[in-house]
Amino acid sequence: MVTSPVPEKVESNDHEQQDTKSGAGSVQAVSRTTTHDGEDILGLQDLDPALNRKMHLVNNAIDEIGWTPYHTKLFILNGFGYAVDSLVLLLQGVIAGPAFREFGQHGYANAMTIAGYVGMLIGALFWGLGADIIGRRFAFNVSLLLCSVSVIIAGAMPNWPSLGLWIALIGFGAGGNLVLDTTVFLEYLPGNKQWVLTLMAGWWGLGQAVTGFVAWGFLVPEKWNCPSVDVCTRLNNMGWRYVMFTSGALVFVMSILRVTVIRLRETPKYLLALGEDAQVVETFQFLASKYNRHCSLTVDKLDACGVVLGTHSKNRFSFAETLVHLRGLFSTPKIALSTSLIWVSWAMMGLAYPLFYVFLPSYLASRGANLDVSPFETWRNYTLTNISSIFGPLLAGWMCNIPFLGRRYTMLIGTLMTAAFFFAYTSVRNGSQDVGFSCSIAFCLNIYYGTLYAYTPEVLPSAHRATGNGVAVACNRVMGILSAVIATVSNTSTSAPLYICGALLVAMGVLSAFFPFEPYGRRSS
Repeated sequence: MVTSPVPEKVESNDHEQQDTKSGAGSVQAVSRTTTHDGEDILGLQDLDPALNRKMHLVNNAIDEIGWTPYHTKLFILNGFGYAVDSLVLLLQGVIAGPAFREFGQHGYANAMTIAGYVGMLIGALFWGLGADIIGRRFAFNVSLLLCSVSVIIAGAMPNWPSLGLWIALIGFGAGGNLVLDTTVFLEYLPGNKQWVLTLMAGWWGLGQAVTGFVAWGFLVPEKWNCPSVDVCTRLNNMGWRYVMFTSGALVFVMSILRVTVIRLRETPKYLLALGEDAQVVETFQFLASKYNRHCSLTVDKLDACGVVLGTHSKNRFSFAETLVHLRGLFSTPKIALSTSLIWVSWAMMGLAYPLFYVFLPSYLASRGANLDVSPFETWRNYTLTNISSIFGPLLAGWMCNIPFLGRRYTMLIGTLMTAAFFFAYTSVRNGSQDVGFSCSIAFCLNIYYGTLYAYTPEVLPSAHRATGNGVAVACNRVMGILSAVIATVSNTSTSAPLYICGALLVAMGVLSAFFPFEPYGRRSS
């Protein structure tokens, strides 16, 4: 639904600018008296006063223009990016077994898991920080293209080490794309449509489902999958390679569509932090003109707010620039608490979820569960589970827009439901129960995950948003690497880790209820 321009907002902006010219004191008074235009999440924090005032005007302009076909394109093509991220992140787990068999089972069995997570870790940090330094647009366009090319090349690798290298490069591209999808979309969203950011996580489940269908198609037929390492050659084990080629081609098409269809303009909030007020106004005037909307924002109004300081160092390509963005995430006690709790939440999820599935099979076998299934049933169940994950974010998008729930209690409900199914999963005794509980967990977990993905950039300062988002994802990947190492060296038949993972989920939910910022009814700063 498109937001109609509100004449009163235009008048109040004019009054704001008249008052700001009279001095800093009157500017602050105006800031306090114009909150009816919309409350900014970090508007009351002790940040750069000029940036706060300018951000308020920019958010007013975004609300004034409202939802346009440009936002629809962003939702679809950023959603494609979400789908691609989940698709390629699952690939290493899907193809590792048959590839390891073809290469004679020489080397470290969990190498692909670690390679993928290391690539995603480096990619999240590199592209996240890079997007705050050189802009969102370049990283947004390049990371997905790099990912697609790496997937295709990985499918042609002749040995285990070279496959690991390209799996890491896939993770490097995907790790950056994951950070940028939410950041770019959020920085164009009207305040009353920010809940769509949570809804967009439904694309994540769609990407997982596509991975399941592709694997189901190529990893079941015997002509493409060798039965054992003794008789395994490239010619009779092409299934995993076809998975990579098909997935890579799909990602490549999406990366080309992203560049040709959306033709992304640099986000106005990045330009604002850079001090490029004229480009900010030009971007809004372009959208207003193209979609026949009204926009009252002018360069004079932004200039009257003062000069933005402290969002970049003197040399943007220096170590000092990195420190500026990291310090910006801890600029006030409340923002520091928010950043810390978010990063801890991402780290806990990175450990709890994969570790649960590392220990689960051995635990169930020791309790007499009979989960002996055929390859067809394995990949069918895998696909059904991933399809179920599509609907969690759809429910979360509705829940987080309910006033008494908001983002924080939506996450709490999602984790408690997931934990309940985690604990119940330990009683599984047959294949039907297995797939039922797997689907339930996928659905509930993505209520939490989809909301956390959206909440993270919403409450981070815009000048440092990509860096904070990147570090959050990196925390998740560090714990993913740790879970792979634990799987290698530990006794997987003990039940204690399963209950620890469930307890971690409960702790994550409780933690989310204590997040200091609630974005419902407020606009990202």
